[in-house]
Amino acid sequence: MAGCTGIPHIRLMRIIAGRWAGRELVSPGGRVRPTSEEVRDAALRWVQDLLPGARVVDLFAGTGAVGLEALSRGAESVDFVERNPAALHALKANVAGLRVTRQTRIFKKDALGFLPGIRPPGYDLAFVDPPYTSGLAARVAEEWKRAPFARALLVETARDAVLPPGGRRRIVGDTSLTLYRRRTPAE
Repeated sequence: MAGCTGIPHIRLMRIIAGRWAGRELVSPGGRVRPTSEEVRDAALRWVQDLLPGARVVDLFAGTGAVGLEALSRGAESVDFVERNPAALHALKANVAGLRVTRQTRIFKKDALGFLPGIRPPGYDLAFVDPPYTSGLAARVAEEWKRAPFARALLVETARDAVLPPGGRRRIVGDTSLTLYRRRTPAE
């Protein structure tokens, strides 16, 4: 299979639902930990009300599976932020394979360094899935609480991770999903 994609040590994943349900995505092996299909499906079902026409940012995007799944389920556009070369290679292959280059932008940047450049009104939805042991999930959530860069922030962490208060939490296997929503003046 590696010869077909040009990416060594790949694992195949698929889009779960939406217009590209069943389409395969590639992921490099090694230190890249793609979000499992079960967790991705639970996360996107939880925010389904936000997806139609949404502007999404996928921070620590990895292979882009979460952002591409959001596009498949009705998001208008996705900005991917990733700096790992192997993950970027897979991400670019997945974007090209689905022919969504016009609906996506890829930023080879550190996610925390990307946040200050987000201009209002920001995004409708932000996904955050950094390496579980890095502590970056809490840092991004703290930054979002200080200056919300999206209407909603969905953070994927290990089940035992501690995040700032104010989010709603769901457990899927060994994974925790925490959803923060920006309050509007009418709320």
